[in-house]
Amino acid sequence: MAMIWEEAFTRSAGIAWKDNGKAIEGILHINTLDALKRFLDVVHIKYCLLKPYFEHENYPLVESRELLPSFEVDLFEFKELPGFSMVAFERPIDSLHEIFQFDRVHNILDLPETSGGVACPLLNTVGAQNLQTFRSRLPRKSHEKFMQQFGGKDISYLEHYPVLLEYLLQLERGQVMSTDRNGEFYLSGVYASFPSDLDSEIKRFGFKIKKFRPGDNCLYERNRLFVYQFLMELYGFPIVSERRTSSALFSRRLFRMGERFLIRVLGQSDRTITTLYSHPRAKHYPRAEKVALVSVDKEQKEALAILKRDGFFVDEEKRVIILRILYKQHRFNPFNVREDRALSVLRQEVIHPLTGEVLSDLNIIKDTYNMILRLTDIVRGEYMGIITFKRQEIVKDTDTHDKRLKFLYSWLSKHQRRIIGYSDEFYAGVVKALDSYLLNPDNYDTFNDLHDLYQEVWAKYSYIQQARKVKLLEDLLDREYKGKKVSYLEMLQVMTDVLNDLKFEIVNYFDELVGNVLAIGEQILSDRYLLRNYFEKEDDELTEYGKKTKKLYSRLVSLLDEFRSIRKSRRERNPAPALTTAM
Repeated sequence: MAMIWEEAFTRSAGIAWKDNGKAIEGILHINTLDALKRFLDVVHIKYCLLKPYFEHENYPLVESRELLPSFEVDLFEFKELPGFSMVAFERPIDSLHEIFQFDRVHNILDLPETSGGVACPLLNTVGAQNLQTFRSRLPRKSHEKFMQQFGGKDISYLEHYPVLLEYLLQLERGQVMSTDRNGEFYLSGVYASFPSDLDSEIKRFGFKIKKFRPGDNCLYERNRLFVYQFLMELYGFPIVSERRTSSALFSRRLFRMGERFLIRVLGQSDRTITTLYSHPRAKHYPRAEKVALVSVDKEQKEALAILKRDGFFVDEEKRVIILRILYKQHRFNPFNVREDRALSVLRQEVIHPLTGEVLSDLNIIKDTYNMILRLTDIVRGEYMGIITFKRQEIVKDTDTHDKRLKFLYSWLSKHQRRIIGYSDEFYAGVVKALDSYLLNPDNYDTFNDLHDLYQEVWAKYSYIQQARKVKLLEDLLDREYKGKKVSYLEMLQVMTDVLNDLKFEIVNYFDELVGNVLAIGEQILSDRYLLRNYFEKEDDELTEYGKKTKKLYSRLVSLLDEFRSIRKSRRERNPAPALTTAM
């Protein structure tokens, strides 16, 4: 393992490293954001992931499920591990007009020759001034070593960055990079504070997606957590620390301003490097990606064989790889039954620890077979692990029914949108595992003693069962059924069958699902083609196909009326229904 660390990334991205890791050979010229990102990938993976892994015997590897949205709240903070935040601009810094605070580090090429007709006083002392600025923010115990290592050097140049990172990681606040007059990147600031107007952003976003209404405090209180979570997840985070929250909201602000930027943050609790950056194809949100050290499940035998054959393991014995996940953001859609899906996995990349080569055709984190295995282990009480139940209780292992139900609640919340959208075969496996436990007569007495918890799990399960049917209705809007195009007659037949089944299942009532049903139904009923060619014509003007279509259209009208009556009666009994989607 030590040999892998010594050689790690020696040839990656065309950057040469000396064996002692003290400097990059030659002067480094980087003048595009893409090239800077590749450079930072090498440095940060090497010094912030690989180095700590080999220095800490019990390094807390990231579980693959932690990289799947929706992201879970961190369980522990590992203060001995590195953490940082940074921003890079593909433009020169304009100190007075920047929208955040930081301590300026100068490159001699970013200084004007004169300032108001007077020679700039920093021109001849820029290196010494940079050292003094940096030293003033370091803990006192590091002053002497820092000055011994960097005395007489200009720390703004990128060739010093890998070694300087040891000290940058000791600073509480962010790093800043930008370009000089030649368009080349350099370290242009330290101790940066990223602005985070969280209250305004949540409220602005909540009004935009119509989860809040002016003057409606009850609606705000009911939906605030959903809006907060959705907003944070768009940028790759759960509701977490100030460092990651401010990085997410700062990237949101920079993107709206049309900046060419990169924001990167590593949390000491999530052990994951998260990058948010502008991209020509990213029209609505900055691109989001994460890099972490992950242990591949031993059941993924095919993937393990390929990774071993091609040398992608950082630690073969523990099946450790460097995994990068690229995400796709989704704009909020109130008519989508998976409305809480802010983010989904776009691509997975395993990074070679020596060459930087990327392997992108393996499914490491979205393996449905392993999801079913994990669910089966939970219901059998054989799963060994830790979860946070409702963000407030840490639960370890599944050796009691109380713990199993809490694990099930968390598992269903985590994977709700995937269970709703995945294949019938996968769903059948989920149903088989859950029914074998939740409907087992031998467990009834136990579940009576754990009544409230059991009902919470059952409500999650019922929501998913009903939501899969609503997802079918959503697909039918485009006249698609299980991946195939269908006729108007077939569309109406399936829709009326689904609604007929669904009305008997809403003993467990979910207002937002009924709302989706009505919205989908109204779109079908207002279809101009259906109205003009079938419903508005007399029977004697129609073919047999047309008569059947008209009859089913009328049946759909009746079913939607029944759903409206159900919704009205439930709202009269319960005027403020709670949100039931996963939080």
